[in-house]
Amino acid sequence: MSRIAARRRVTRITVGEPPRRRADFLAAEEPLEIRVGGKALTVTMRTPGSDVELAAGFLVSEGVVHSADEFATARYCDGAVTTGDDGVSTNTYNVLDVALAPGVAPPDPSIERNFYTTSSCGVCGKASIDAVATVSRYTVDEDPLRIDPATLAGFPDALRAGQAVFERTGGLHAAALFDGGTGEMLVLREDVGRHNAVDKVIGWALLNDRLPARGCVLMVSGRASFELAQKALMAGIPMLAAVSAPSSLAAELASEAGLTLVGFLRGPSMVVYSREDRLALDGRSAIG
Repeated sequence: MSRIAARRRVTRITVGEPPRRRADFLAAEEPLEIRVGGKALTVTMRTPGSDVELAAGFLVSEGVVHSADEFATARYCDGAVTTGDDGVSTNTYNVLDVALAPGVAPPDPSIERNFYTTSSCGVCGKASIDAVATVSRYTVDEDPLRIDPATLAGFPDALRAGQAVFERTGGLHAAALFDGGTGEMLVLREDVGRHNAVDKVIGWALLNDRLPARGCVLMVSGRASFELAQKALMAGIPMLAAVSAPSSLAAELASEAGLTLVGFLRGPSMVVYSREDRLALDGRSAIG
């Protein structure tokens, strides 16, 4: 927990009351450099923990690996050290080197923060969507997932109940993968970056040989951006659900690819932006 949550003295101020000074916990944020075959690929700011899953999920999201047998090993580099006041050098565990299986092509040099991965990149929506379709090995359009809305409505509470570090810091995003048939939570990960939390979940799925994640639901604690929809598609996940709003490009990508996109999933209500046929409705509808 020491590297996941950092202790800090703070002053709490309430208007009309005397200030109170006490210890508080902040979500840790440290850089992780991901290397492939000894060559630096990218640096991401993340919450330490599940770093191998994070690297694996990132490589899935970028189309470098698609199955567990393509991801050979990962190790922390001894060169990532700091020297303390006592002169002792210790590994900071902030540089991770991944070895791909023989025959797996190394990442293209242009992969470093691929041009179509963020909604702020300035590339037009259609070009971004076409780029995802070009590199994704999996399709979700024909995934037979069908889920009762009541089951789906229980996922945010399950997600929140599993956020152990959020309870202490209040400063982390979470992502979880649910079995759409049983409603079972398969894995949950937290991180200061919502994209990192999703990469950790996808990395878990890769390392446990569960890609493509057929019949599963990716649940996220924040909004559903284009990047998160892209990551779901790269992992073969047929449904993305979020407690907040999706972006317009995320909704467009979902419609184009056959991904079910659910937003504002709070309590018994939700808004479905694409492929509502995967929700087992009772046939009643209202137009307003």
